[in-house]
Amino acid sequence: MTRRAPRRFAPLKNTSGGKHAHLPKLQGVIFDVDGTLCLPQNYMFTQMRAVLNIPKTIDILTHISSLPTAPERETAMESIRAIEREAMASQVAQPGLGTLMAYLQAQGVRKAICTRNFEQPVTHLLSKFLVGVDFEPIVTRDFSPPKPDPAGLLFIARSWGLVRDVPPDASVSVGAGASVGGGDGDGDGNGNVAPETAALLAAAEKGTPAEREGARGVKEAAAGRAETGDAKAEEEVGDASSLIMVGDSIDDMTAGRHAGAATVLLVNSENAHLAEHPHTDLVIGSLDELVGVLESGFVGREIPVPPSS
Repeated sequence: MTRRAPRRFAPLKNTSGGKHAHLPKLQGVIFDVDGTLCLPQNYMFTQMRAVLNIPKTIDILTHISSLPTAPERETAMESIRAIEREAMASQVAQPGLGTLMAYLQAQGVRKAICTRNFEQPVTHLLSKFLVGVDFEPIVTRDFSPPKPDPAGLLFIARSWGLVRDVPPDASVSVGAGASVGGGDGDGDGNGNVAPETAALLAAAEKGTPAEREGARGVKEAAAGRAETGDAKAEEEVGDASSLIMVGDSIDDMTAGRHAGAATVLLVNSENAHLAEHPHTDLVIGSLDELVGVLESGFVGREIPVPPSS
């Protein structure tokens, strides 16, 4: 069985002689909320499934979105929001949270949030534990589709100006083996796109029209030319290959992997089985461990790649 080369980023500490000049520079870190920025409150999910009368095997947000009428969907959504509101009063900051955030702030590393929570618990956590720490943008449950879909991460990447050009008249066909990150080209000149770009385009096509526009759209410089008829509009799609996704769930790891980001699992007693998952690049036991990792240079683990069938 072959192994995928480990993901790497250049050290954030100052190094002389250009020793790490060949390594990509980290452009930002995206965080989950529950179980990542604060200690996990997994009891909420048991309560939510009880009030919705669904088993553990059914995803909560998928179930709500499948309800036939808008009133039913809103009633169900409000029932889980009530559980979250009650639980947010008991939020406890993750060990090492302040140390990591102070380090990232000092290094000028951009930070964003991508969560399946709704806005109020996120705002409560930031105002209680992270006053003065900048997170922009903050992607909550209101963004559709939620994790594990990568669209939210691509939206964040594009909002930071991290994009991959889309060739004119691009035709996208993405197979199950398509990968993202590390590609050296965007097309073959005939409207066909490289697998790395094709996978990003497929992810960006999901969600509402406004959300699709967030992940993929006309390049700003090209928009004016297209309006005057001087040139055909050139498009771009968010590219998260220079980002890290930090989370505690399979949804976090999968969203990160499919967006092309490196992934970091904050391990606990409930998610230890994800440490060896092929979507997990690195495992930490507390948030402040990430300081040393980034200072000396991020190096993910070698991940086995199953043979093609």
